[in-house]
Amino acid sequence: MDFFSIYLSIFVFFISIMEFISQELDTYVCSHTDAESLLLQELNRKTHVNVLNPRMLSGHYQGRVLSMISQMIQPKTILEIGTYTGYSALCLAEGLIENGKLFTIDVNPELEEFVDSFIQRSLYKDKIVQLIGEGLKIIPALNEMFDIVFIDADKRNYASYYDIVFDKVKKGGYIIADNVLWSGKVTQEYDKSDLDTKILKDFNTKVQNDSRVENVLLPIRDGLMVARKLI
Repeated sequence: MDFFSIYLSIFVFFISIMEFISQELDTYVCSHTDAESLLLQELNRKTHVNVLNPRMLSGHYQGRVLSMISQMIQPKTILEIGTYTGYSALCLAEGLIENGKLFTIDVNPELEEFVDSFIQRSLYKDKIVQLIGEGLKIIPALNEMFDIVFIDADKRNYASYYDIVFDKVKKGGYIIADNVLWSGKVTQEYDKSDLDTKILKDFNTKVQNDSRVENVLLPIRDGLMVARKLI
């Protein structure tokens, strides 16, 4: 089997395990959801062609969900932990009020120029601040209170990100965490060596038991945990 065939098989496998509804129903849902902008379409395409692990991209449907949530909340400040190629940042920025700001953090400097090239072509270039480094070191230095925090970085630090941002979220603000269904593994028996699954199960339990928030787990793509701060 040639390299392309192996890559295609792996890609199809990962797509299949992330499908929680039938392909026909997914197609129907997406066809009745607003389309990506041309810039987001280009970012989507170039991520899949040029960047490793393109399945990390939020993509069309989840991107429109994030945009809708942001537009309903009308945030002044957003913090994103895990930029990747900038797709979700551009979607979340669509809801920012005038003079609003979105801070997006990523540990990978190799993608900084790629991400910035799309930010600079967007309507939100003056609203997005790109930060490179470790989130747990950068976040304490941010002198901001946030209306939305979107966690989509290394899974093993999800609980730490949640704890470190909590006091920086406004009362009534939201913490949203991606990938909390982990391709359905959170409902299954798993090997003890599978630390990521255990960590995400523990994270979901942590949020569920946190009396300081009200929460809902949305089965969108790979799962979005949405928690609203009550205090």
